[in-house]
Amino acid sequence: MLDLTIQLLPGLKLKNPVIAASGTAGYGDEPSRLYDIADLGAFVCKGTTLKPRTGNPQPRIMETDNGLLNAIGLQNPGVEYVIEHYAPIWAKWRTPVLVNIAGESIEDYAEMANRLDKVPGVAALEVNISCPNVAAGCLEFGATAEGAAAVTQAVKSATSLPVIVKLTPNTSDIVALAQAVENAGADAISLINTLRGMAIDIKKRKPILGNITGGLSGPAIKPIALAMVWRAAGAVKIPVIGGGGISTAADAIEFLMAGASAIEVGTAALVNPQAPQEIVKGIENYMLQWKMTELSQLIGAARR
Repeated sequence: MLDLTIQLLPGLKLKNPVIAASGTAGYGDEPSRLYDIADLGAFVCKGTTLKPRTGNPQPRIMETDNGLLNAIGLQNPGVEYVIEHYAPIWAKWRTPVLVNIAGESIEDYAEMANRLDKVPGVAALEVNISCPNVAAGCLEFGATAEGAAAVTQAVKSATSLPVIVKLTPNTSDIVALAQAVENAGADAISLINTLRGMAIDIKKRKPILGNITGGLSGPAIKPIALAMVWRAAGAVKIPVIGGGGISTAADAIEFLMAGASAIEVGTAALVNPQAPQEIVKGIENYMLQWKMTELSQLIGAARR
């Protein structure tokens, strides 16, 4: 018998390690028309803020060689709309939903965590700490261990839900960030978020994105993401969710072998909406080929 289940956190058991990443699948209404979300281990909704946001000026997205630049700017309807309109739908799903939250202040994060606590359909929080910290001169909370720990502590104090902290790669020391949020009470970490990048139109002699810079995702960042997951997984005791450029089952297996307990698929699903399902099947086939019966035989295999 092949067992792909993973007890990621207490009260959060996944049928397989493949998670739909935040930002690429909306709130589940769009992908549900393209594939059965029940086939996935979990689903992370689009980044949600305390109040509605209109996002950044156009253009917001640009394809690059082997990747994608995006500067959406967290366009979303706000947490109350999500609770009222989407959570009741999620409550009927067999797949757990993680709500990705982002804030401009520590108080924003705490308030959202409090409002989402005990909402039916919400299984856990993914805390995005790669957002502008307006109170500190538009720095990212996740750029320093102190900032990351402060947000983590505030969220943990405001909710009984499992808290997963999503780390930024735009840092000089991913291990310090991972250990800081672990010490602050995070139940798990996910990494990496996008890398900061930009593009210039040489005919117009202007930046292409309306926000000038954006986040780089896709296959181009996979080697960087894999190295950071390897380092983080070796430095913390809490579960690690790996992501960044995962397009195929082979990519996903690399992250699992590096020590990730689960993986997130994002940009690949924009190119091929069936990518998450195909990755689940590919992991199954690999395990059968190598006569593995449990996912634990795959997780951290390259570290043993």
